[in-house]
Amino acid sequence: MTNVYNNILELIGNTPMLRLNSVVKDIPAQVFAKLESCNPGHSTKDRIALHIIENAEKQGILKSDSVIVETTSGNTGFSVAMVSIVKGYKCILAVSDKTKPEKIAYLKALGAQVYICPANVPADDPRSYYEVAKRIAAETPNSVYINQYFNELNINAHYKTTGPEIWEQTEGKVTHLFACTGTGGTLSGSAKFLKEKNPDIKIIGVDALGSILKSYHETGEIHKEDIRPYQIEGMGKNLIPSALLFDKIDEFVRVNDEMSAYRTREIALKEAIMGGYTTGAVTQGFIQYANSHPFKESDLVVLIFPDHGSRYITKVYSDQWMAEQGFINNCVHNYDEVFKTEYVK
Repeated sequence: MTNVYNNILELIGNTPMLRLNSVVKDIPAQVFAKLESCNPGHSTKDRIALHIIENAEKQGILKSDSVIVETTSGNTGFSVAMVSIVKGYKCILAVSDKTKPEKIAYLKALGAQVYICPANVPADDPRSYYEVAKRIAAETPNSVYINQYFNELNINAHYKTTGPEIWEQTEGKVTHLFACTGTGGTLSGSAKFLKEKNPDIKIIGVDALGSILKSYHETGEIHKEDIRPYQIEGMGKNLIPSALLFDKIDEFVRVNDEMSAYRTREIALKEAIMGGYTTGAVTQGFIQYANSHPFKESDLVVLIFPDHGSRYITKVYSDQWMAEQGFINNCVHNYDEVFKTEYVK
């Protein structure tokens, strides 16, 4: 039989790459999106969940009655829960209260026990989802803490899979790689592989306005004054993850909530790609970068689109949510008519 698999985990990886046309038509470069939403858990996090859990199994750390604990803004939680189901483990997740109800419902549907923690507290606050996950792992017998922010296997998963896929799919012609940075594993692992193949490939991290990663990369210091609330999930940080290899990144671009939201919806409207909020963020980062760094027609740019838009229907794809943020009223793309809904009476 052809294209028949034993379980859902065999579908992880080998995601397609798609040329972008309308959204980047004014930039003289070949621009492609790596569609990580085509993983069975609909995000790039499937790769690290499977890699870290299978590594723990090989080392004998995971037993039949083990409990897997993790910190997540949503996507890693979906992936960990999915892998846990297939492999027969219990799953406990600590999430921030920025996580929308539909994501929490999704996690619970996959059998995960969920703890909701305040987002706008310092990383070392006992209420933060980092500290809550640590406490749960310490108090739960036979638990294994994935700890994606400080787990080298996060990097290794993408070094072994995402990086080689990009190199093969572009036939080694990739000149620039852009990805949003949260834990940093996706960009770091991919960058590590690609830089070994060609040190001249430019690696650009996209950070959130309200995060410390860009300024830390530039100065080597944490600037607490950079920290402020923002809406984009799974991107930016108020701590420095060890899974983020700053020496593999050439430059950071910082994007805000509003322009990233517009760009997310523009991609859906013009490219027919329903991507998550970070899909818009990474595209906005690329466009901002292009404004100050001229591209050539021979340049081949890859943007990693990390997840699927179905998880943001009541957020960035919601007219009401956009209006509540003040985004639609300030819209520079003249989307008012597009957002308007006609009701038949």
